[in-house]
Amino acid sequence: MNVFELTRALVDIESITGNEAPHVEYLAAYLRPLVAQYDGTLELIEVEPNRSNLLVTFGKPLVTMSTHTDTVPPFFPSREDDEFIWGRGACDVKGLLAAMIKATEGLLAKGTRNFGLLFVVGEERNSAGAYFMANHPRGSRYVINGEPTSCQLALGSKGALRFELHASGRMAHSAYPELGESAINKLLDALERVRKIELPSHPILGPCTLNIGTLSGGRAPNVIPDAARADVFFRLVDDPTELRAAVVAACEGLVEAREILCIPAIHLKPVPGFPTTVVAYTTDIPAFGGAWGEPLLFGPGTIHVAHTSEERVPKAELLAAVDHYQTLVTQLLAGLA
Repeated sequence: MNVFELTRALVDIESITGNEAPHVEYLAAYLRPLVAQYDGTLELIEVEPNRSNLLVTFGKPLVTMSTHTDTVPPFFPSREDDEFIWGRGACDVKGLLAAMIKATEGLLAKGTRNFGLLFVVGEERNSAGAYFMANHPRGSRYVINGEPTSCQLALGSKGALRFELHASGRMAHSAYPELGESAINKLLDALERVRKIELPSHPILGPCTLNIGTLSGGRAPNVIPDAARADVFFRLVDDPTELRAAVVAACEGLVEAREILCIPAIHLKPVPGFPTTVVAYTTDIPAFGGAWGEPLLFGPGTIHVAHTSEERVPKAELLAAVDHYQTLVTQLLAGLA
């Protein structure tokens, strides 16, 4: 298969988070002949029942190309035109997976060794696969994490801070609101305070942003609501300590603020000859915790169409990524020689 054919084959396997197994099995089957031909190793590493990471190595994995195997819903199959391959996961990240595999074939044909591939589950939800591998390092000195960066090296990516806000009240007939206590009103007041928090900015990563992602509560239009909740999500650009305290203070006396997730912002190294960018999304890199080496972030496609009904990856970038991954691995290995 060429990189376009492999991309479409991978896109056509539904692998929404939690159902990565068929996709991982396909990848393993595709890679086994390559492993046999070039005296490599292939491991399926169980993270939880029916969910496994895939690790392929050729010699010592001093440089590891890594990305995830899951996608967001809903699934829709591939199609292509002269310029793009379309479908769920086309850019996030199945085209990228195909480019890494094709780069591996090219590197091996040139006699390159001491590198590997690590494909992990769960990045789209909680980075379960990456957190698991953080406790199972193999001596890798660099990890090239794959996410859509439009074939530019990312100098950094924003972090994430997520809270659930829970409000409690007292039910009453809506004709007599004075007999109840509206949880929704409390929640709205707390959210107004949260929206007024002054958010920081970073000279490289840019502004911290806030998204109120979900709102729920109440029982019926004629019932004073006794419970309500909201999910709020900050894209971090620096240390979260002050922001975390500000959220708790804004909610005090109104709602309970439960911290659900905190992933720090990261700064990454440039490599000579590669254009650079900055991305606002979060990746598996913080979950690896440095256990797989110094991170780099690179991949074909743009995040702007990921997670949308228009998801696609440019064919020209897929071809370029195959060469770029080979160049990155070669340069990083040369620096370790």
